[in-house]
Amino acid sequence: MVAAITAVGGDGHAPRLLHSGTEVPLRFVTLQRNAYAEPGVLVEGTALGLRGAGFHDLISVMAGGADALDRVMRWMDKHPFGEELEAESATLLAPVARPPKIICVGLNYRDHAAESGLALPEVPTIFAKFPTAVIGPRQAIVLPRNSTRPDYEAELCVVIGKGGRHIPAARWREHVFGYTILNDVSARDFQMATSQWMIGKTFDTFAPIGPAIVTADEIADPHNLRISLELNGQTMQDSNTSNLIFKIPQLIEHLSSVFTLEPGDLIATGTPAGVGFARKPPVYLKPGDEVRIRIEGLGELVNPVVAEA
Repeated sequence: MVAAITAVGGDGHAPRLLHSGTEVPLRFVTLQRNAYAEPGVLVEGTALGLRGAGFHDLISVMAGGADALDRVMRWMDKHPFGEELEAESATLLAPVARPPKIICVGLNYRDHAAESGLALPEVPTIFAKFPTAVIGPRQAIVLPRNSTRPDYEAELCVVIGKGGRHIPAARWREHVFGYTILNDVSARDFQMATSQWMIGKTFDTFAPIGPAIVTADEIADPHNLRISLELNGQTMQDSNTSNLIFKIPQLIEHLSSVFTLEPGDLIATGTPAGVGFARKPPVYLKPGDEVRIRIEGLGELVNPVVAEA
């Protein structure tokens, strides 16, 4: 149980926990608790809400910096009896329900650019999704009635902790709170109808995120992680983040040169080869499908697919 785990350290980035003298990983989540959502942590098979520690959502943890993380550690040491849940029985929502920004990078894997028949970009291709597209693990991707070409895209998602403008690439780690998984679901017919992609990317439910935010200190090198996607048990994408064209330091420097990055902003770093529209014949999502994305060190994000009512 969490009561047997002792929080230690406090380097301004993430709590470190000891259990029987061994460091254990900590995952930040949003829990469905009766009629309300509550920020929480998963550790050692246990879920613990953070509302009692004074946090109303995970963005407030990220924005609070080292002081907030210290408060999380103290709460985990001395929380009231009965606050814990078994992790397996906890209902998880999207870790960040209303991100300030969902920033997406297109054509950012060498293998995906090749399968799309496009030259490698010289500058990052940027588009966005709206917060209304966000859903969590096990929640349904709803296929819109007015699209016939819905597609999947497995992506490593960077979660901003410390905001800023004009962030040098060399200081990128100071601004990353952690990482999670994002499925950049895309209506290819809407996306390809114009040169502006966003309209095909931001249908409701087209941004599944989760299951948890893994703190940055747990991922030694985000540019060397296996990333894969299964559709109904069949592997469709299988690559490695080492194939990213624009790495995270470059992206943070480039984006922050244009606008202020804020705590809770999400940067979806792009998808590898294997997307549905590039297959012969094409493979598009249909009602009854199940999409499962795995990223090394981050777990798996699973979502069923249903038709719009």
